[in-house]
Amino acid sequence: MIPYGRQEITDNDILEVEKVLRSDFLTQGPIVPKFEKSVADYCGASNAIAVNSATSALHIACLALDLGPGDWMWTSPNTFVATANCGLYCGANVDFVDIDPNTYNMSVKALKDKLAEAEKLGLLPKIVIPVHLAGQPCDMIAIHELSKKYGFKIIEDASHAIGASYNQTKVGSCAHSDIAIFSFHPVKIITTGEGGMALTNDEMIANRLVHLRNSGNTRNKLFMQPRPENEIWNYQQIELGFNYRMTDIQAALGLSQLKRLDKFISRRREIAKHYDKAFDFLPIKVPFQLKGTLSSYHLYPICIQENKNEITQKEIYNILWKNKISVSLHYIPVYLQPYYQSLNFKRGYCPNAESYFKSALSIPVYVGLSLENQNNVINIISDAFLDYKQE
Repeated sequence: MIPYGRQEITDNDILEVEKVLRSDFLTQGPIVPKFEKSVADYCGASNAIAVNSATSALHIACLALDLGPGDWMWTSPNTFVATANCGLYCGANVDFVDIDPNTYNMSVKALKDKLAEAEKLGLLPKIVIPVHLAGQPCDMIAIHELSKKYGFKIIEDASHAIGASYNQTKVGSCAHSDIAIFSFHPVKIITTGEGGMALTNDEMIANRLVHLRNSGNTRNKLFMQPRPENEIWNYQQIELGFNYRMTDIQAALGLSQLKRLDKFISRRREIAKHYDKAFDFLPIKVPFQLKGTLSSYHLYPICIQENKNEITQKEIYNILWKNKISVSLHYIPVYLQPYYQSLNFKRGYCPNAESYFKSALSIPVYVGLSLENQNNVINIISDAFLDYKQE
C-alpha cells in the first residue's frame, strides 16, 4: 500500500529521543524550550509555545485573543474540523468564508464582501482564521489590510505550512497575523508524534498562551498575586487553563526533524514538479501557486475536471484504492458535517468549497516516496482516463 503521507524517522531521531528517555526529564525539561526557540528562529518569530496538538494550539490561541460567548469567529470551510471547533470550544459563533477556486484558500474577495455586509449588521468577526491548505500560503498581506479596516484579529492555521513562504517571508513569522499555528502530526512535514505550536510576536499573548497550556498556572512572580509571607506560594493558578503541554520526548523528535526541514521541503517540491509535468495533458487541475509564494506541499490535491470519458472523482478514488494507493480527500466542507448541519448550515453556503469537494483528491506526497511509486500513481491515474468506459 502506498500511503498519501508518511513520516520519515531516522536512527538519529531515535537516538535523540533515547537521550531524553535516559535523562532526568521526560516531560518539562530543557528540550521543549530548545525546540520552541529553534522553530521561532527558523520562522523569524519572537515567541513559540509548544503544545500537545495543533487543535490545542488553536483553542488556546482563541482564548488568548479573548474569544468568547457572543463573539464571531470566521474561517475557511476547506479545512479539518478542528479549525472551526476551536471557536465553539470558546462559546463563540462560527461562520465560514468561501474559498478561492484557484488556491483553495480563503477568498480575499469573499472575505471583503462578507465583512462589508457584517459591518452593516453589526456582526463583524473578532477573529478570522485563514488556512494555508496543503502548504500553499494564503494572501496574508491582503487579509491583514482588511483586519486593519474592520478590526479583527488573525490566527493563521499553518498546520500544513511549516517551511512555506510568501514574499520571502516564512509562514509562522506572524508578519501579518497575531498568532500562527503549526501541527506536528505524523503525516505533517515534521513530526513530534503528536504535537503543535503557536507562534506570536506579542509578549502579552505569548505569556497568556504559556499559562493556558499549563492549567492556568504560573511560577513567574510578575504574574503572581501577593500572599502571606509565612506561606509557601511557589506557583499560582491565575486563570482557567488546560493540560496541553508538550513533553521533552516529543520535543526531542521535533528538534531532530527540524534540522532536515529544508531538505524535506525541497524533496516535496521535487515530487510536486514531477506530478505537475505528468498531469499536464490530462483533465486534471494541479495545485496553483499564488505569485510570490512557495508551497511546502504537505498535500498534493488534484481536481478531476470534466472529460470525454465522464470519469468522476469517486471513480478515480476507487481505482486508486483498488490498486493499493491510499488516496484521501482534504476536505469535506466543515459545515456539511452532521454536527454543523445541526447548527443550520445548508448545502450551497460556500459554492466554491463544495465544487472543490466534489472534484479533489489528495494523492501521495512524502519524503520517502520513491520515483517508482510516484510513477505508479501517475500511470494508474493516466490509464484510468485512457481506458475508462462508462458502464
